[in-house]
Amino acid sequence: MMARAEGPQPRVTLVGLPTGGVDRFTRPLARFLRIEAIAAALLLLVTLGAVAVANSSWGPSFSRLWEIPFSVQVGAYGLTRTLRSVINDGLMTLFFFLLALELKRELVLGGLRNPRVAALSIAGAMGGMIVPAGIYLVLMSGRPGAPAWGMVVATDTAFVIGALALLGKRVPQSLRLFMLSVTVVDDLGSLFVVALGYSDEIAWTPLALAVGGVAVVFAMSRIGFRGFPAYVLLGSLVWLAADASGIQPTVTGMVLGLLTPARR
Repeated sequence: MMARAEGPQPRVTLVGLPTGGVDRFTRPLARFLRIEAIAAALLLLVTLGAVAVANSSWGPSFSRLWEIPFSVQVGAYGLTRTLRSVINDGLMTLFFFLLALELKRELVLGGLRNPRVAALSIAGAMGGMIVPAGIYLVLMSGRPGAPAWGMVVATDTAFVIGALALLGKRVPQSLRLFMLSVTVVDDLGSLFVVALGYSDEIAWTPLALAVGGVAVVFAMSRIGFRGFPAYVLLGSLVWLAADASGIQPTVTGMVLGLLTPARR
């Protein structure tokens, strides 16, 4: 028989990865970025900087910057866009998708489950579209710019959310929810106005494919399918079809966000 060793057993200490000098910068930066108002402050700062540069001697170079081409080529098929289009049509699609997810959560699980509250937000959004368009048409009656009335119906959602973030907890949750829902509904309506009234010649076959893709996404959510890669693939195809049809593809972000399942 083997004798058991007497006395205290040595303790084993698990040592993680060594910390370096970079942690002195990454940890404060991570805490800094968690502050909700930071995004709004950065948005305001970058906007002021862009206005200053555009009105300076660097203005022409600044304008040419947005025309830098980006292209993706897969075999015989390719997609070429300028930097302006990448932001307006690509990144803004993700922005509206996230806003629609927030609205969907409130509609299903939050304060907008009450139809009266939701109706108030929809009515506010409709008023925010109809009244500015009416004022514009009155002021521009008989002038060449009158057909551009659809451009004044949109609310700058990013700045609205940024203003709410700057105020932080001083804004009641009910007001934050109301403003979020109003801006999302307003943007959805204005996107449809711009897409249908100001798009170039519409290619009906790609548009039918986009509508069919949205119908498939809706059917998948109704039957309880929760495969994330499949939704990403379908959403990308719907975006490409909408872009090929000639309408504003950012509307797909809003539609797909509202169709995303909110429950497990």
